[in-house]
Amino acid sequence: MAINVTLIPGDGIGPEVVESAVLAIEAAGARLEWQRAAAGAGAVTTHGTPIPAETLESIRRNKLALKGPLATPIGEGFRSVNVALRKEFDLYANVRPARSFAGVDTRYSNIDLVVIRENTQGMYSGVEHFVDEERSAAESISIITRKGSERVVEYAFNFAKTRGRRKVTLVHKANILKATSGLFLEAGRSVAAKHPEIQFGEIIVDNCAMQLVKNPQQFDVLVTTNLFGDILSDLTSGLIGGLGLTAGANIGKDAAIFEAVHGTAPDIAGKGIANPTAVMLAGVQLLEHIGERTAADRLVTAIREAIASKEALTGDLGGSATTRMFTQSVLKRLK
Repeated sequence: MAINVTLIPGDGIGPEVVESAVLAIEAAGARLEWQRAAAGAGAVTTHGTPIPAETLESIRRNKLALKGPLATPIGEGFRSVNVALRKEFDLYANVRPARSFAGVDTRYSNIDLVVIRENTQGMYSGVEHFVDEERSAAESISIITRKGSERVVEYAFNFAKTRGRRKVTLVHKANILKATSGLFLEAGRSVAAKHPEIQFGEIIVDNCAMQLVKNPQQFDVLVTTNLFGDILSDLTSGLIGGLGLTAGANIGKDAAIFEAVHGTAPDIAGKGIANPTAVMLAGVQLLEHIGERTAADRLVTAIREAIASKEALTGDLGGSATTRMFTQSVLKRLK
């Protein structure tokens, strides 16, 4: 029986790369039924809002979504469509793997780590305002709860266990942000005590950034707050070749949304030269989430072999292939 998945093509290069991902996911043997829905800046033209009610209902019904990059309309409405979706469905854990690719020239090799980011609290809580009528000063309030901290750290430990990983490192700034980051660290320590079979470490965020540049192989699973995770997950993407090779999973109790983490790239939209790898890898995460392990393994192997062969690399990876050419290279390996 096929599993229903809400499919959101997105804006800019989104429809191109999402279409490629759908072809690859289906070729891997997954039993999915796609239900297309609109979101982002493009949805404002067709539905009058960047997040139509029918899209929310589709995600609520299916509990699964795969989406391309979304643009947030400038000047009014949502601060971020992505953030709004995460808060709407309480997608509290953001999972961003970073693993080196054979065939991609970078300064580092043998990178294999995961950043797990608290996805709904912290500096992205949405509590900010100007403090005077002249708008000459503003403040933003970071909200951290014990429950929110414990559940994302618990998720990180369970993720490590089920994926055969050895260590969870909590990233914080409790030396300065003693209340908010201190609470996150305190909650993390209490959760870690329940999982003695997994190594536990803690590191201040600025030192973590330096250590990721000096010796990223020392890390396995990183868990941290929203803002720090946003920054560090882009850093780890840079270690393996960029955002075009990085996917993200947004996990909640009742729903999960899988996405490319790069932007809409309007400068190349419609030219057929975008790299679809990130959305394909988001498809891998989706397949793993629903237990389609065989299809997930087939797909990730085909993607990695296609890149390693260098026969059809897109421009961001140093090649000159089109989106279609790279997709065909992946599909060839799935036949």
